[in-house]
Amino acid sequence: MSSLLTTASPDRRQRRSSQTRERLFRAALDLFAKHGFADTTVEDITNAADVGKGTFFNYFPSKDHILLAFAEMQLSKLKSIIDNLRNTNEPVPQFLRTLAVRMTEEPGRNPSLMRALLLANLSSTPVRDGMRINQTRGHQLLTEFVEIGQQRGELRKDLPAGDIAHVFRQTVFGTLLIWSLYGDDSLSSRIRTAFDVLWQGLSPRDGLAPAVPGVQQEARHES
Repeated sequence: MSSLLTTASPDRRQRRSSQTRERLFRAALDLFAKHGFADTTVEDITNAADVGKGTFFNYFPSKDHILLAFAEMQLSKLKSIIDNLRNTNEPVPQFLRTLAVRMTEEPGRNPSLMRALLLANLSSTPVRDGMRINQTRGHQLLTEFVEIGQQRGELRKDLPAGDIAHVFRQTVFGTLLIWSLYGDDSLSSRIRTAFDVLWQGLSPRDGLAPAVPGVQQEARHES
């Protein structure tokens, strides 16, 4: 006679585990945004996620590792965006603008979240090492993006793709840093302005930079 007792299948256990991790992750980000990273405790996170305090450490070694998970999420988004570029004919300059906006959506939810992410780069050695690895992966992905633009003749070819990728990352990162000091509603306009100036340096060298779709229309609208 077969047992009436049933146990969760491996797939179901894995799904529940993923859901718990996601719940902890999202609860933490919400609390970081509302109260700041330093003033949020692990207990605050587990209470908000409605799980036991010990459960947290089954998924994250420390509170700082939430920020590392955030960086990994951004990397996954970046990879998805660049994979999509390979399958579309969208002009690279417009795609560059979209990329900058998409990659600042989550950090732009709250300046305190952005400041916490910056602090993660100065955090414990394991987290700092993880951030460094993510930075390397991000640079590799952006280099692939630039190479696509160079192959299409839409980005300048007289500079190494890796150097251009560095400039793009530094531009976005620096814009987020400065915005986080103010925390106002200027992030989108700051990103747009930074992109428009950056594009003049990234455009092909054989003539004037082609117009970026939407820029002139926006300028007329704002004037």
